[in-house]
Amino acid sequence: MTAARLLRTALPALPLLAAAAYAAPVVSTYGPLRNRAMPRLSGRGRPDHVALTFDDGPDPLSTPLFLRLLDERRVRATFFLLGNQAVRAPGLVREIAAAGHEIAVHGWLHRPLLLRGPRATHDDLARARDTVGDLTGRTPRLFRPPYGVMSTAAHLAARRLDLTPVLWTAWGEDWRARATPESVHRTVTADLRGGGTILLHDSDCTSAPGSWRATLGAVPRILDTCAMRGLSVGPLREHAVDPL
Repeated sequence: MTAARLLRTALPALPLLAAAAYAAPVVSTYGPLRNRAMPRLSGRGRPDHVALTFDDGPDPLSTPLFLRLLDERRVRATFFLLGNQAVRAPGLVREIAAAGHEIAVHGWLHRPLLLRGPRATHDDLARARDTVGDLTGRTPRLFRPPYGVMSTAAHLAARRLDLTPVLWTAWGEDWRARATPESVHRTVTADLRGGGTILLHDSDCTSAPGSWRATLGAVPRILDTCAMRGLSVGPLREHAVDPL
């Protein structure tokens, strides 16, 4: 086969190959595979520690209740903030930081990055990073994509913006309308091991209305279970063997 004929044969497949390459990182969405093969992306850390993280805030209705609970329990966490939520409650962003919690970004809008091109992906992350950094006086270093779905463009944008993507090893499925404190606790602790990262939500802006109440009720139970297992709980900055 001549080079020209080979090229003509291959050309129709190029868009499909490009799309597959762009979407290849989506395999990291599959938790069991990610936890085994991608420990850094999963947020694996010290075996005696668990990282507690919250997505989708800040929310003036619910987030202050989480802050109060965490203060009472003397626990600090990592909050992955949405940029469009942060600008609506700038004082609350500063309150989270002043309480000693770690501030990270969840993007500007809660939309799948897989459906965006490279420019839109970069602009979304940069806008969120810069806005949250301006509000707190400290540039965030960690990033979690909406729905936990990465793309090639997301990895490249994160690298350019000096953001480290971090997903999770255990979640509570607390966004569901039928979630209860018991179900959230049971779901989290079923998959929880030392060195793991917990995903919860302190806002219902992308979840079932009022679902944050189930999360709030589950947090003390989760903390008690961690204590019984001899695991300390804190933010991601205290979690990794090699700092993220």
